[in-house]
Amino acid sequence: MPWLQSQLEDPNGHWLWFPNAVASTPLCCPSRATILTGQYDTRTHVRDNFSGPALDDTNTLPVWLHQAGYTTALVGKYLNNYPWGRAPFVPPGWDRWFAKENAHESTSYYDYDVVDRGYVRHYGATPPAYATDVLAGAANAFLDGAPTDRPWFLYFAPNAPHAPWIPADRYRDASAGASPPMPSLAQINDVRGKPRYVTSLPRVTAPQLEAFRRDDLLERAMLRSVDDAIHSMVDTIAARGELDRTVIVFLTDNGYEFGLHRLTGKRYPYEPSIGLPFAIRAPWSIARTDPTLVSNVDLASTISDLAHVRPELPQDGISLVPALDGGAVAARTGVWLDWGGDANVPAWSGVRTARYTYVRNADGTEELYRSADDPLQLRNLASDPRERTVVDRLQRLTDSLAMPEGPG
Repeated sequence: MPWLQSQLEDPNGHWLWFPNAVASTPLCCPSRATILTGQYDTRTHVRDNFSGPALDDTNTLPVWLHQAGYTTALVGKYLNNYPWGRAPFVPPGWDRWFAKENAHESTSYYDYDVVDRGYVRHYGATPPAYATDVLAGAANAFLDGAPTDRPWFLYFAPNAPHAPWIPADRYRDASAGASPPMPSLAQINDVRGKPRYVTSLPRVTAPQLEAFRRDDLLERAMLRSVDDAIHSMVDTIAARGELDRTVIVFLTDNGYEFGLHRLTGKRYPYEPSIGLPFAIRAPWSIARTDPTLVSNVDLASTISDLAHVRPELPQDGISLVPALDGGAVAARTGVWLDWGGDANVPAWSGVRTARYTYVRNADGTEELYRSADDPLQLRNLASDPRERTVVDRLQRLTDSLAMPEGPG
C-alpha cells in the first residue's frame, strides 16, 4: 500500500502506528461484532462466522452515534452471510447502507449483490464491477453528499484482501513483484511445543512454500486497490475542507497464516493470525510509532470517546484517545484471546501482554512466547521451570479477563 505507507512515514502526517495490535478473536464475523460493540465474542454471542444474527444490532456503535446526531454509513461487508436468508434489511443506526452480500467466496470480487438502501443491486464480471472499486465509489459518494452541518461516521469495509486472491486488472502485474519475506521451510515446519491439532499436520513442502509466496504476492496486489480507495477518500475529505477535523482509523479484522506452523488461514493464537495492522490519524496528533498494546476491542470505546458519546454497553476495550493527545492510555494488563473451537481448530484461550503471548489449548497444551525474542513463536517456554512464575501469572490473568458467555 504505497500511498498509505508514505503517509505513515511522513513526520508531518499525524499518523500513529501501533505495531502491537491484536484481534481478540481472529476470525471475520466475531472480530467485526467486537469492533461494533467494544465487547469480546462471548458477550456479543458472535463466536464464529455463522452466528452474526446473534448480535443485538439495536445496541451498537452506529446506534450510539446516530442518536448523538451523526450521519452514519456502512459501505462494504457487514457480518458474514448477511442477510442470513432474510429479506434485505438495514440494521438500526445506519443512515446510508451499501452492504455487499457474501454468499460465497466466488462472489467476493465479481458477480455479486449489494444491498443498497434495502434494495438489491447486482454487479457483474466486468472490470468496472471489481468490488473494491465499486465500494470505493460508494464511499466517496457518501462523503461528497454528507451533510455539512452535522458530524458523520463512515465504516468502510471492503472484502480485500480476503481470498480468493484476485487483484484488479490494473494491478495484475504487481503480483509478479519482489518475493515477500517468508520464514524458511525449516522454520515453517518447526511445530515443537504446539498442540496436537498443529503437530499432526503434514509437513509443508518446498512447492507448497512457493505457492504460499505466490498467494502472498497476489494478496499484496489486491491491497493496491484498497490503497487507492483510502487515498481517494482522504482526498474527498480534504476537498470538503474537513481533513483538519476528521479522525481516520485503519485496521483489518484479523490476520492470515501463509504456512507458518504448517497452518493456513486464521482462527489460530499465533501472530500471523491475531496480529493486525493498526493506525490512527488525528489532525492534532504528532506522527510516531506507539508501542501500546491495542486491539479491535478498543475501537468502540475510542470512537465513542472522540464523539463524546457514552457507550451503552459495558466496554471490554479502552479508549486510545489519550495516545492521540500524546499521552499514555489507561493501564492495561493484557488483551484476552479466545476461540470457541470448531471441527478443524479446537478451542483455545489466553492473553496477549506487552511482553508475552500465553495460550491454553483444549488438549491441555500450554504455550508461552516472549514477543521480543521469538517473533515467529517457535520456542514454547511454558514448560521451562524458569518461566513458571510467568505462566502462573498469565493463567490467572487469562481467567480474570475471560468473559463468560451470557447477557452483554
